[in-house]
Amino acid sequence: MKFEHVLLALLARRPHSGYDLRKWLEVEGQFLWARAHHSQIYRKLGQMEADGWVRHEVDEREGRPDAKVYRLTPEGRAALMEWIRSPYEPPSRFQEIDFLARFSTAAPLDHEAAVGIVRTELDYRRAQIARNRGRDRTLRYEDPVPGLDRETDRQVHTALHELGAAGMDRWVAWLEQTLHRLTEGKPVR
Repeated sequence: MKFEHVLLALLARRPHSGYDLRKWLEVEGQFLWARAHHSQIYRKLGQMEADGWVRHEVDEREGRPDAKVYRLTPEGRAALMEWIRSPYEPPSRFQEIDFLARFSTAAPLDHEAAVGIVRTELDYRRAQIARNRGRDRTLRYEDPVPGLDRETDRQVHTALHELGAAGMDRWVAWLEQTLHRLTEGKPVR
C-alpha cells in the first residue's frame, strides 16, 4: 500500500486541507498509517494533483492563512478503485495496515471487492494456523551464553506463543463474523 492510497481514501469521503489530513492521520488514522510529516502530505498532494488525481480550491480564511482544500477527481477515483480491486496478498503478520486500509476503503465503495479481500485474508490465516499451530516449538540450546536462564526463556517463549495464538484466533473470528455480515447483506459495524 502506498501513502497516496490512504490520502485518496480520505478524499473519497470528503474534501480535506493538508492540515486536516495530517490531523486525521495523527488521531483517527494512527492505525492505518505511520506518522506522516506535513511536508510529506503536501508533497504527495502536489504529486497527486500533477497526476490529475486531486484538485484544490483555495478556502479564504479571515485572520488566518488561506487553505488549499483538496478533492478527488474522476481520475483519482479510478486510481483508488484500481487499488481496491487489485489482488490482495496477505503479509505474514496479521492485522497489518494494508488489510485494514484496503478493507475499510473497499467496504463502502465496492462490496464484492471487500468480500474478496476478507475471504483472501481469512483463507490465508486459516492455512497459516493449520501449518503452524501444532508445530514443535521446543527451544534447543547448544552452548548458550553464560547466565541464560533456560526455564525463564521457555516460559517467555510459551507465553508469547499463547498471546500470538489467542490474537490470531480473535482475528480469524472477526474475519468470519465480518464475512458473514457482508454476505448476509447486513451492514458492517
